[in-house]
Amino acid sequence: MFRIFQTFRSCILPIFICAAVLFWNIGQAVAGQISGLRIGQGIGTVRIVFDADSKFDYKVFLLKDPNRLVVDTQNIEVSPQVEKGCEPNSFVSSVRLGTTGVDGVRVVFDLQKPAIVKKAFMLAPQSKFSWRFVIDLEVATEREFAAHVGNDHAFSNDSYDSNKTSVKNVSSSKASISQSKSKKVIVLDPGHGGVDPGAIGVSGVYEKNITLAMARELKEVLEKDSNYKVYLTRNRDVFIPLRDRVKIARRYEADLFLSIHADSAANKRATGLSVYTLSEKASDKEAAALAEKENKADIVAGLNFAEHSKEVSDVLLNLAQRETLNRSSEFATFMVQEMRKSTHTLDNTHRFAGFAVLKAPDVPSVLMELGYLSNRQEEKLLKQKSYRKKLAISASKAIDKYFDNMEHASVF
Repeated sequence: MFRIFQTFRSCILPIFICAAVLFWNIGQAVAGQISGLRIGQGIGTVRIVFDADSKFDYKVFLLKDPNRLVVDTQNIEVSPQVEKGCEPNSFVSSVRLGTTGVDGVRVVFDLQKPAIVKKAFMLAPQSKFSWRFVIDLEVATEREFAAHVGNDHAFSNDSYDSNKTSVKNVSSSKASISQSKSKKVIVLDPGHGGVDPGAIGVSGVYEKNITLAMARELKEVLEKDSNYKVYLTRNRDVFIPLRDRVKIARRYEADLFLSIHADSAANKRATGLSVYTLSEKASDKEAAALAEKENKADIVAGLNFAEHSKEVSDVLLNLAQRETLNRSSEFATFMVQEMRKSTHTLDNTHRFAGFAVLKAPDVPSVLMELGYLSNRQEEKLLKQKSYRKKLAISASKAIDKYFDNMEHASVF
């Protein structure tokens, strides 16, 4: 019996060992891996994208002396190609791999200029892409960089080991700041105001009052979604120069800017909503005339803002607004699709003109003309709260689609 047991052990034990090794290798083979890294630069912004074949846990933070961006990962392997595949550029001089904790991998980016982390998020597989982890940076001053260094300012997903991240232990004020940064910031711009009434309707209603009422309606609808933070360029009857409206959007670090107007025309039968994005060459004579009329609003209060020279404007448009203009057009497309479901729109609804309020170089911007106050029926509709609410709901759906599309399609 003892010999039989010895024979059994000598035959079976190697099988168990081989099986264990086989299963361990299989486990290693199917473990998730970060396989690639890409860095894209915009005007004052940088986007870092990791390609992976599975979701993983992360923590992102900054270190100084020297300036570094650190990405700590868990539950994922990192291919050496990540370290080798990133060529030095004007923002990142090198990428290094290390370890963190027992089972974590650390990716360190040596920065050539200071920056702060604006967003860090994971994207699920879509279309031809597998999992992607995205980090958005914004070039900053040394002082701003120093104020964002350390674990207190880390970006982390909830499942990251709580013993290795301080995100869950930060003060309530800092947690509130991190939460607000995760929200999309939308700036709504009610056209005209104060000494500038805008168009005057057939019944005498002022455009400035219609646009403010509409902006308030849309703000109310949008803020029912906890993912949005909405600001108005004006919330009362005051005059604000056009360029100051752009400055307000930039001061709030807006992700989207929507200027709201209502039109008038010599043809009293003209009706329909329209959407405009920036172009130095208007799409038609009517659009050009409208842009010229709106841009003159800066002179109403005795303020005259000189335009850049054509050469400077061309450079700014080509360098600073290329991506912004594309995103503005994408948002306009969604606006047209949704607004057509709730109201009458002009032919060629998406139009192009040189509106001053659309010239923020880094904020996707659209101007919406609600309709014609010179048309008695359309003016009557725009004075109705229920009608404005219907438009606001359609606009909010377009905004939802825009941000959903940006989170997926715009990540290279």
